[in-house]
Amino acid sequence: MKQADRLAALRAELDRLGVDGFLIPRGDEYLGEYVPPSGERLAWISGFTGSAGLAVVLPDRALLFTDGRYTTQARAQTDPSCWTLLHITEQPPHEYLSSHAPDARLGYDPWLHPQAAVERLAAAGLTLVPLAVNPLDAIWRDRPAPPRAPAVPQPAEYAGQDAASKRAAAAERLREAGEDAVILADPHSVAWLLNIRGGDLEHTPLALGFALLRADGSVDLFMEPAKLGEPVRAHLGNAVTCLPPAALPATLAGMAGQVVRIDPDITPAWFAASLRDAGATLRTGEDPVRLPRARKNPVEQRGSRAAHHRDALALARFLHWFSLRVPQGGETEMSAAARLLAFRRDLPLFRAESFPAISGAGENGAIVHYRATEATNRPIHANEAYLIDSGGQFTDGTTDVTRTLWTGPGTPPADLVERYTRVLKGHIALARLRFPQGVGGAHIDAVARAPLWAAGLDFDHGTGHGIGSFLSVHEGPVSISRAAKPVPIEAGMILSDEPGFYLPGAYGIRIENLLLVRPAPELPGQVKPFLEFETLTLAPYERRLIDPALLTPGERAWVDAYHARVLAELGGELEAPVAEWLSWACATL
Repeated sequence: MKQADRLAALRAELDRLGVDGFLIPRGDEYLGEYVPPSGERLAWISGFTGSAGLAVVLPDRALLFTDGRYTTQARAQTDPSCWTLLHITEQPPHEYLSSHAPDARLGYDPWLHPQAAVERLAAAGLTLVPLAVNPLDAIWRDRPAPPRAPAVPQPAEYAGQDAASKRAAAAERLREAGEDAVILADPHSVAWLLNIRGGDLEHTPLALGFALLRADGSVDLFMEPAKLGEPVRAHLGNAVTCLPPAALPATLAGMAGQVVRIDPDITPAWFAASLRDAGATLRTGEDPVRLPRARKNPVEQRGSRAAHHRDALALARFLHWFSLRVPQGGETEMSAAARLLAFRRDLPLFRAESFPAISGAGENGAIVHYRATEATNRPIHANEAYLIDSGGQFTDGTTDVTRTLWTGPGTPPADLVERYTRVLKGHIALARLRFPQGVGGAHIDAVARAPLWAAGLDFDHGTGHGIGSFLSVHEGPVSISRAAKPVPIEAGMILSDEPGFYLPGAYGIRIENLLLVRPAPELPGQVKPFLEFETLTLAPYERRLIDPALLTPGERAWVDAYHARVLAELGGELEAPVAEWLSWACATL
């Protein structure tokens, strides 16, 4: 079916249901960034495959809201005769709809929208109609079946803390708040709390399901029985009751008179409505597992360092290969990404890519979340910029790294060199930063942007995001961006440092390392505790794109020290030709 035909079929179904429009978010019932094929509703109706967006289908128009990362991609993937594209921050859906469709009855699937998002739309005066059956599912005839990969235990040697103590600590927080239970709607929280992982998603090791944590430390786990074999049931123990998802309505109906917490930002609206109908007292608050999960324990920190060291060996081999093969011609965006994946697959404890690699040559590098396909894949030419953003899932940690390369053999243009160097200056500034405890991501975002701002430049995405421990490559609650929530950065968190610059139709620049937050040494006269970053990623920068004259002496010394560390930690474990190339790549500026 073409996009126009799918929209026509959906509008007919909406007319049958007596609503004027329908809201289609990117997420599935688990509200995650990545969804299985059965949850790709937004892609099916619109063609847009980005990881963030909202469609609104009205009788006379279809709207797609997305952010600056996906502006170019959305334009390329949607039919302009069917879809109107809007910037989700410049024209928020609740504001746009209250102005342009104030009287419309808008249907929505309460499983697919967080409670907070529904409340924002309702506060704007919109008429929202929860639908018992998703009308898009009714017309998606060949919808794939939901995933049924088995759940597996995450061994204590990698988790660093047993599930019983995690449950006890979270339950104590509920008792302190006077709450009887909390809905854990985020599968990442369920996975971390119970020390389980799974294979329901291609790049994130989750067993999709919900949980109800009670104040006595017991848990009701709602997950398809086929996923829960005897080994994982034995691992979970008697304090965890395994139930099918179909048991959720009856379980919530039995919670009359109890005080139940939900996190409105990450819990489907269905839960709040069901608990209210049951006579429970609803308490809004943060998922009590989210912050402890972000603060990596010492075992998780050691595991991340080990994973990054192994990952760095694959990166060095790839960069050496790239330097030899690309000048010969014949390599493409997809072949380069495949070669990097092959190097990673040879590493111990490697399980999967942490996300589909972003491999963009020339103008494709300017598409922030570009994904090469058979239709867009193009050769990597000589004398152009090439951006590779990739990562690995290892049993002991998750990696994410971006490097921008010059394919040579000619001299790169001066504007590219200047802009790469300004991006590098911002990257260094964040990596070197000391900051007091209590500072949040929004407070330090400008540090990485200042060198670009000085030249009238900027980038339209966040500067950094949290990273899970063999979990999602994007993890809250902390991020580094202008729109970041006021959550203090804490020791043990792992955040990315990835400023960039993008010139549409020409090239993209992004440089990304992962940083571990740690206590900073105390200085004379210091009046409060400070924090600093430990750089985990080990990969050389593109020296041919660095203008040393634009760097301060301190910045040049930082790059030289970083490169010396890369060479010292990796050189002895690499094959002689790779080690020789790495010695050149890490030479002092």
